[in-house]
Amino acid sequence: MTTSTRPIPSPYQNDIARYWNEEERPVNLRLGEVDGLYHHHYGVGDVNWSVLDAAPADRDQAIIDELHRLETAQAELLIDSLGYVAPEERILDAGCGRGGTSLLAHARFGCHVDGVTLSSKQAAFANEQAELGGVSDRVAFHTGNMLDTGFTPGAYQAAWNNESTMYVDLMDLFGAHARLLKRGGRYVTVTGCYNEVYGQPSKAVSTINAHYECNIHGRSEYFRAMAANRLTPVEVRDLTPLTIPYWELRAKSSVATGIEEAFLSSYRDGSFQYLLIAADRI
Repeated sequence: MTTSTRPIPSPYQNDIARYWNEEERPVNLRLGEVDGLYHHHYGVGDVNWSVLDAAPADRDQAIIDELHRLETAQAELLIDSLGYVAPEERILDAGCGRGGTSLLAHARFGCHVDGVTLSSKQAAFANEQAELGGVSDRVAFHTGNMLDTGFTPGAYQAAWNNESTMYVDLMDLFGAHARLLKRGGRYVTVTGCYNEVYGQPSKAVSTINAHYECNIHGRSEYFRAMAANRLTPVEVRDLTPLTIPYWELRAKSSVATGIEEAFLSSYRDGSFQYLLIAADRI
């Protein structure tokens, strides 16, 4: 059953809820059908380019399988950075989408997981996947606002945003995480951010914003907002070189959406970066 947190307060957040309630892109659904893990993020790692040489009848599915493997590798990389989580602990997936990272985190730690999304459709879908996996007693997905969940302050050992920070103000977001995390708890984000060294957001970054109805933040904004909210970075990784092969393969796939060239051009010219940042709540 889908549960609700607090009401969604702003017109923009209601627009985002509508966007994701209506979203049915094959790039999200077909990849999730591979093994029941539905991701709403991108992939990292070396591509097995032999999938392009598969027999015509098998080539499309081979590419889908490979894209899904790379997306799951990204989620596993994020989970690695959460550190140790005991089975009795509780962790939070903020902007959980259809729940893939939450289900992987539960499989890793055996702990309680709460996922929050603005989309009631995504939350219901993710709860169905938890039921199918027999883990609904430990993994629950909620419709609501990750800036104001109503969850118990200090109840969470870890929390993350997997490519969902671009829909909110970072000061508000990291303030919310600081309230929910235990002292010494771990926060992780994997996110695309524009590189201020380049100057203002490039044309390609603006294209990505328009495509996803989001607002990509500058790299330095993350560190300022963390410092203001008792989150001290302990790990920063530039994943840009690791994600470019994923986008190169996706551009050749049947699930390409037309946004691939904007990602590739901005990653290659340095105006856009793909970062993992882990921080401890002090």
